[in-house]
Amino acid sequence: MSTSAVPVPTFTRTVLGRPRIGPHRELKRALERYWSGATDRAELLGVAAGLARTDRAAMVAAGLDSVPVGTPLYDHVLDTAVLFGAVPERFTGITDDLDRTFAMARGTADVPPLEMTKWFDTNYHYLVPEIGPATAFSLHAEALLTEVAAAVAEGVPARPVVVGPVSLLLLAKAPLGGTAAPLDRLDDLLPHYVALLSALAAAGAAWVQLDEPALTLDVDDTVRAATRRAYDLLTSADDRPAVLVATYFGDAGPVLPDLLATRIDGVALDLVSGAAPDAGLDWAGRLVVAGVVDGRNIWRTDPDRALELLAALRDRVGSPVAVSTSCSLLHVPYTLVGEAGLDPQLRSWLAFADEKVAEVADLATALGGAAVPALDGARAALADRRSTTRVHQPQVRSRVAGLREEAFRRGDEAHRRMVQGTRWELPPLPTTTIGSFPQTTALRAARAELRAGTLDRPGYDARMKAEIADVIALQEDIGLDVLVHGEPERNDMVQYFAEQLGGFATTAQGWVQSYGSRCVRPPVLFGDVHRTGPMTVGWAAYAQSLTTRPVKGMLTGPVTILAWSFVRDDQPLATTALQVALAIRDETVDLQNAGIGIIQVDEPALRELLPPRRSDRAAYLDWAVRAFRLATSGVSAATAVHTHLCYSEFGEIIDAIADLGADVTSVEAARSAMELLDDLAGVGYTRGIGPGVYDIHSPRVPSVAEIRALIDRAVAAVDPRRLWVNPDCGLKTRTPAEVEPALRHMVAAAVAARSELKIRR
Repeated sequence: MSTSAVPVPTFTRTVLGRPRIGPHRELKRALERYWSGATDRAELLGVAAGLARTDRAAMVAAGLDSVPVGTPLYDHVLDTAVLFGAVPERFTGITDDLDRTFAMARGTADVPPLEMTKWFDTNYHYLVPEIGPATAFSLHAEALLTEVAAAVAEGVPARPVVVGPVSLLLLAKAPLGGTAAPLDRLDDLLPHYVALLSALAAAGAAWVQLDEPALTLDVDDTVRAATRRAYDLLTSADDRPAVLVATYFGDAGPVLPDLLATRIDGVALDLVSGAAPDAGLDWAGRLVVAGVVDGRNIWRTDPDRALELLAALRDRVGSPVAVSTSCSLLHVPYTLVGEAGLDPQLRSWLAFADEKVAEVADLATALGGAAVPALDGARAALADRRSTTRVHQPQVRSRVAGLREEAFRRGDEAHRRMVQGTRWELPPLPTTTIGSFPQTTALRAARAELRAGTLDRPGYDARMKAEIADVIALQEDIGLDVLVHGEPERNDMVQYFAEQLGGFATTAQGWVQSYGSRCVRPPVLFGDVHRTGPMTVGWAAYAQSLTTRPVKGMLTGPVTILAWSFVRDDQPLATTALQVALAIRDETVDLQNAGIGIIQVDEPALRELLPPRRSDRAAYLDWAVRAFRLATSGVSAATAVHTHLCYSEFGEIIDAIADLGADVTSVEAARSAMELLDDLAGVGYTRGIGPGVYDIHSPRVPSVAEIRALIDRAVAAVDPRRLWVNPDCGLKTRTPAEVEPALRHMVAAAVAARSELKIRR
């Protein structure tokens, strides 16, 4: 029997969440229409409600007997912060609740947004709540209750999903200048969660899912005590739904005794990233939701391994077991329907969200003892994937096996700095951008025409060259010191390379939400990776021919290519990373030989793949750093190697950033108020650094004074001889009308700061 005072319903098959942007990115387009003023609140909310209704019906039709509900318009962490009134004071003057939420996400002309960072080790970005001693919590559950009521009225076994209190506070930050830990506010927050549970029960929810992924991190006694205190209180009332605590992205083993000491009714375990629970725990009849279907990758589930794990778990816990995904399916595309262009053999190895829902249902049926013919198809596809010769390239494997240590070294840093300084003679505080310029409607139309065959390759190349010429001329007019070609030919910083590398495939509709309305199409890395020819050299060389100022060659690094792809799971990531690194290395050498003297190899995902547990991090950082060094160590000392990192908590990997050996590292810093600089100073970082002074993920144009304040803060923390001035990230998602004035302000601020530096000397 469960220790809960609440009669506990049960279920046998579910998922922890679904994609939410729309199978054809309907919500993305509705959001962008709303932000542009082309549509109103009613249409936006109507699109969102329609998508949620369609998803609920699809999950019921697929056989799920518990359906997650609660669809955020922008981000689930932001929604939870707003749900409990955690709205920073600078936004409280915005009276419309919807516009206030979007202002927190995107900022306004006068108010900067919340900080944004990666959702654990995924490529999804969440908004970081600001919670301090003055935060006045209050419950605002109208939108969630409306969605639950709609689902219940449809006869859907609705399970509302909300970020749990411990994770919400652990993921939050104190307001700028504050020192109190958000977790200190737990006792003030919990009564509002209690009120929410009561309201959800009244709305007809039999279960509520409280997501606590932070409990798979390294939890100390403080966090364990907070967890016990939180769930003792949340489960103490009788007028509540059954409570499912969902842990994912790692192993929740250390905190399971604390959860099971409360009256929670179920625990969801990630059995893809984590281990099965230890024997000897007292489950007391609680439901165990077993995440055996990978919610983060797109390979078909091995049914025999999954069923073996499920049966062993059922025997071990002595409690009901429901089949589920390891985490929300937010991280995979909607469906393989529409992917007719994929090679049929490769397609047979894959499962997107709809297919994973079907896998969950089939596994639950098989666990119940019934025969499931569909699982035989999965077994055949897995056998085919293991035996095919198209996955392995002997020459690639031989090259990796023959690597020597000198392939990972670039030589003396001081010598590189001297010869590069002589070559370029850049001014103090040199200005540059991160790489991409706005992807206009005309550029996207040209790519669509090329795919459709209505524009031939020479015509397409002519359009791209015209855009490059315009971007070079604009940068010269603005006064930037180091230029870029703007990347008009690139649909995405990873997909572009995947389309030209052996071992990859790309999808037609495999969109995944990155943040807000931003979507990406991760390529599928299915085999040994190799370069089939130059990928960027022609574009970079053309751009350099248009100017006497240096133009950076722009490449994506091996770790980011892995992080932003769906990667094969049949060999260690470290091995795959070296294969990708060798392909990038070949490109850097060709760029150098074409006269490109500055090459930027971006690794924005370096922090993203960091394992949640500290005990696993050293091994990851070792191979990640080695892959970057392999990719960049083929060029001479006179060629400057830059890299770019963005939207992560960098403090935990600061030593690795230094070990990359890049001559200049640009980093996201505008939203986080330059907090990285103190970390760099702490490890004695001596190379060039470009902390971002312009937040490109907001449409607002920062003033000269605002940028100057950030430059002054950077100058106070870093030797100005090593300091570069640049935006936080690429400009692809912004409009030309936003970009040009912002860059002019950035250059003006840098020139003013440069002038004062000369006076001080």
